[in-house]
Amino acid sequence: MDTAALIARYDGPVPRYTSYPTAPHFGPAVDGAVYAGWLAALPPEAALSLYLHVPFCAELCWFCGCHTTATSSRAALETYADTLLAEIALVSAALDRPMRVAHVHWGGGTPTALPPARLVQVMGALRTHFALDADAEVAVEVDPRTATPEAIAALGEMGCTRASLGVQDFAPEVQQAVNRHQSFEQTRDCADALRAAGVASINLDLMYGLPFQTEAGVAATVSRALDILPDRIAVFGYAHVPWMKKHQALLPEAELPDAAARFAQRATAEAVILGRGWQAIGLDHYARPDDALARAADEGALRRNFQGYTTDAAPVLLGLGASSIGSLPQGYAQNEPSVPAWRDAVRAGRLPVRRGIALSDDDRLRRAVIERIMCDGAVDLDAVAAAQGADPAALRAAARTLALMAQDGLLAWDGRHIRLTEAGRPFVRNVAAAFDAYLRPQEGRHARAV
Repeated sequence: MDTAALIARYDGPVPRYTSYPTAPHFGPAVDGAVYAGWLAALPPEAALSLYLHVPFCAELCWFCGCHTTATSSRAALETYADTLLAEIALVSAALDRPMRVAHVHWGGGTPTALPPARLVQVMGALRTHFALDADAEVAVEVDPRTATPEAIAALGEMGCTRASLGVQDFAPEVQQAVNRHQSFEQTRDCADALRAAGVASINLDLMYGLPFQTEAGVAATVSRALDILPDRIAVFGYAHVPWMKKHQALLPEAELPDAAARFAQRATAEAVILGRGWQAIGLDHYARPDDALARAADEGALRRNFQGYTTDAAPVLLGLGASSIGSLPQGYAQNEPSVPAWRDAVRAGRLPVRRGIALSDDDRLRRAVIERIMCDGAVDLDAVAAAQGADPAALRAAARTLALMAQDGLLAWDGRHIRLTEAGRPFVRNVAAAFDAYLRPQEGRHARAV
């Protein structure tokens, strides 16, 4: 089947599967009291990861799908830092012991929107309340346009090991259309300053499918990004969901590329990256062959969580900050999305969980299958079921869909093993969706697949 026919058949709304079940299926049955019970039941030897969400930016990029707002209020940022410190203490008290932490990820928004001294203070609180590994990865998302020398020095003082720099596209007409003006030099200088401060590993985040983007423009942006000598690159497809993110309506919608153009832009970006000797990782990440992410992919140890592809194998991810999501053996728990509601809950001494979902055995089975498909592009259904102590018969409902995908050349399927073909890699979310018992495409909650 040719590319145009594949796009026409498979370009429907599907999740990105950074979790399963996905966030639209969370509900109010999981609250702070339930979460407290989950925390108390964690085995004392369990390794943790921590995610801290800072939902503030200096200004809003119109393509943004994150939970963030624009602010210049120093008082609001100081109050947010105070509340983070209080929430850290609440979670630590619920655990009742300083548990081991192997990974810390600061996301947003723009974490460096917080005053540098407060960043250092919050990181210090994490080290006080948790037992951070000496070699723990401490990753942070950085906006090169607003990362001051003081903020970068603070990241070095905090022991940050990895920084992800937002880029999206270097073309001026694209930047104008999405309200994000950022030069190559600004990005390169930020990366150099981070390295000088001791943040050794640099990731760059790029995007395709934006207004006025072309294949040639995407190729130029990717080539220049590689000249900054990052260790990893993510190339995300823009998710146009103005019914969920109202500010996206400010984009010139008539200038958005259609599905075929988006597909070609993705292929162009990948060709440039692979042409430099890099390795493709899952759906949308790329790494140098000697990077830990590439090694994890080669060893079948790649994982996927709310931050994307990762080497983090910790069974517990705790979310801190407004809207953050935690993943525990019992299920998922999401904090209050509203900063005032989150703050008020913490001030009242309550874990600020708004919603979540408790996992069933079937959820765990399907989650394991979906993660392997998203990470490896392959899965042995019987082996995953055996590891889960489950009957693989529950997965057989996907057989008809998988057979059709095999006929279309997207994968090889023998009734037990799935392996994506090269043509099928861009459609990996569709393959994963075959195992999603909750998905109702007609509900329109997700961005399109291509």
